[in-house]
Amino acid sequence: MTRHGFEDLAGQRFLITGATGFVGRRLCARLTAQGARVTALVRETSVRDGLPSDAQLTVGDLTTAEGAEAVREAAAAADCVFHLAAVVKSRSAEGYWRCNSAGSGRLAKALASLASPPRLVVCSSLAAGGPARPGQPRTEDEPPAPVSHYGRSKLAGELAVRELADRLAVVAIRPPIVYGPGDPAFLPSLLPMIRSGIVVKSGFGPRHYSVIHVDDLCTALLAAATRGRTMCPDVPDSGVYTVSDGTEHTWHGICRTVADALGRRPPLVLPVPHAVTRAVAECAEALGRLGGFVPPLNRDKTRELRCTAWTCSAERARTDLGFVPSIPLAEGIAATLEG
Repeated sequence: MTRHGFEDLAGQRFLITGATGFVGRRLCARLTAQGARVTALVRETSVRDGLPSDAQLTVGDLTTAEGAEAVREAAAAADCVFHLAAVVKSRSAEGYWRCNSAGSGRLAKALASLASPPRLVVCSSLAAGGPARPGQPRTEDEPPAPVSHYGRSKLAGELAVRELADRLAVVAIRPPIVYGPGDPAFLPSLLPMIRSGIVVKSGFGPRHYSVIHVDDLCTALLAAATRGRTMCPDVPDSGVYTVSDGTEHTWHGICRTVADALGRRPPLVLPVPHAVTRAVAECAEALGRLGGFVPPLNRDKTRELRCTAWTCSAERARTDLGFVPSIPLAEGIAATLEG
């Protein structure tokens, strides 16, 4: 068995950045349950509840040189590194770039400096590729066109690790909306509206989305740890894989699915002008500055809400990674709510 040919996860060594996040906790639990040895990178201020008791913790922050050195030391014994650390909401563009771009670059440099670098699997985002055209899911070979600071910072993170792809085996996974147990954003923001019977939609006309259950995303990440074409510095789409549950969903359809799982009637989907959405986001940001938090609905998010389709093809992932999603939306939503 080669260093990266994990036929059996038992005894294999993984380093996970962003281990205390939504996806990170789920991935840590899955790996340790299968006998893998996991080192979780955590910050001094990270809430560590929910991490497996047998996961080893390393304190470090990729936004600092000291943190990158801590990662380098922890990665020296790893067979594979999963890079999940990211900023998903920030008061400024600089806040996204400091972690998503510069932090990814520091990580790649730290790993590339090792005598035998581990494989690096980056959890990027569909936002790095940009929106799709209705009925034409985005594919990896399309030129990226991110519309938000978040999306541009995630693409910059991909480019930062690609620069070292001649010294480091790298694969990037671009998920769409991720939901499931522990979901901090998607379902928590949707459920109150579903229960009220009225769901607000920014803009007029249909909206189309790809989604993926967190456990299917973990399956894709694990597949990328052993399979798939890695990045080449001079081939822009190499080593990049979009994943989803394989279905193109409408906003109305997602709302009906959640309502069904709650045993409620389908809600009224109320479209509002984008100008109204932006005004609400500005008010939310003002309240956030007073309260010391960044609201889920902010001006950067409204840039993405203006787009009519956030869909992607998972065909390349199926062919190269052997990735086949196993959790349809209705089943995943019902199980999440029951849990």
